[in-house]
Amino acid sequence: MTDLASAFEHLLMPWPFCLMLIGVVLGVIVGAVPGLTGAMLIALTLPLTYTMSDPADAMILLVSMYVGSISGGLISATLLRMPGTPASIMTTLDGHPLAASGQPGRALGLGVAGSFVGGLISWIFLVLLSKPIADLSTHLGPFDFFSLTFMALMLIASVAGKSLSRGALSGALGVLASLPGVHPATGDPRMTLGIRELDAGFQLLPVLIGLFAVSQLVREILRLDEKAEATKYDSSGLLLSVKDWATHAFNLIRSSLIGVWVGILPGVGANIGSVLAYSAAKSMSKTPEKFGEGSEEGIIASEAANNATVGGALIPLVALGIPGSVIDAILLGALVLHGLTPGPMLFRDNPEVVYTIMATTLVANFAMAAFMLLSIRYLTRLMIAPRAYLVPIVLVCCVIGSYAQNNRMFDVWIMLAFGAVGFVMESVKIPLAPFVIGFILAPIAEENLGAGLQASGGSYIPIVTSPISLVFCLCAVGLLVWPMIRRVWKPDG
Repeated sequence: MTDLASAFEHLLMPWPFCLMLIGVVLGVIVGAVPGLTGAMLIALTLPLTYTMSDPADAMILLVSMYVGSISGGLISATLLRMPGTPASIMTTLDGHPLAASGQPGRALGLGVAGSFVGGLISWIFLVLLSKPIADLSTHLGPFDFFSLTFMALMLIASVAGKSLSRGALSGALGVLASLPGVHPATGDPRMTLGIRELDAGFQLLPVLIGLFAVSQLVREILRLDEKAEATKYDSSGLLLSVKDWATHAFNLIRSSLIGVWVGILPGVGANIGSVLAYSAAKSMSKTPEKFGEGSEEGIIASEAANNATVGGALIPLVALGIPGSVIDAILLGALVLHGLTPGPMLFRDNPEVVYTIMATTLVANFAMAAFMLLSIRYLTRLMIAPRAYLVPIVLVCCVIGSYAQNNRMFDVWIMLAFGAVGFVMESVKIPLAPFVIGFILAPIAEENLGAGLQASGGSYIPIVTSPISLVFCLCAVGLLVWPMIRRVWKPDG
């Protein structure tokens, strides 16, 4: 632990500490703006770190942005029902209804608390279990990953709301939207209609911005004449009491552990972690009917899990050089650009960088919580901002965010198209969450299934003969059957 102590000593020096604060503040602000993401911020900042003589300082700035951006997404998700980042999608389901009911401080306080605890728990795993857990994750085969994503797809039944059929339809539409592009097995274009821009499929960012931000903007435009109701800020709900901590302790720990586990698995991401934790919280809740209507358990589960994936995703990055998310892929590039060798050699050749990343993850979580708690008094004013001024600003941010990812107008049109899709779906009471789950997970499942079939010579048998894969499949069946059984027992619930 001497190396870790030295890393903390370096981080708390004036210049590194200033870099950490700048990273956290920028991350929170960018994460809170719909259409802008932490990945974009870090990618744009990466060239600025070239001039830093110490690679550890570069990682301090970038990792701080990572922590801040994942957390900042809860602000717009809660106040505006527009997830600032994909990781905050599930937070919109309960954060916004609770804030709209007159408790924005309470909703944001729960989110910050979940974010903080999730970050702390994931940091413990990052420090103590980096190499063992990362080694374990590399032993998972393609069929194991397929079964994992198949299990996650079955979560559609848990987040479908009151109508399982509408949820299944939404999920099927999400899977359908994921199909255009290059076939992962043959490399041939599929369902592209001859449009070259569709060779890479629909990009996640424009789709999410369209579904959640643009569709909401359309609703706001249709009621521009209505006066925005002022929400009285109640600071007493911002800080949780001892009773609150005790009530939500189990949910906090469970959701954080789920987030860490999901974060370790390469390519899964914080959005899947929040979906899994949210579904687990709803399944085990004594009041599942409150989910989607302002449930405190839902906010806690989503935010604890998506922030816990940060530390979890850093484990395979620093131990094996395997990025656990899009942002981790950018951080991997940052290590290479600064002349470092990611993976096991990093521990041997540059341990100071590894432990600086660990130290930054912890201190940045404290800085994130402090900054968000101090600034929420002003951020809650977004709730009463005149729609006529707010809508154009948010729309511009959405357009910039969609365009900046690939520098093409095609993504802006896709954003607008999915905005219309989201508006129509919600108008006929088809939930959006299952759509997103299907859209994100279907390509992952298809890719791993193809890789597994190639390795097995076209045989599907390993799906049930592999112990890990079999466990995931059984869990998937349970997730699908349990809501049906519960509906039979409690047809009115």
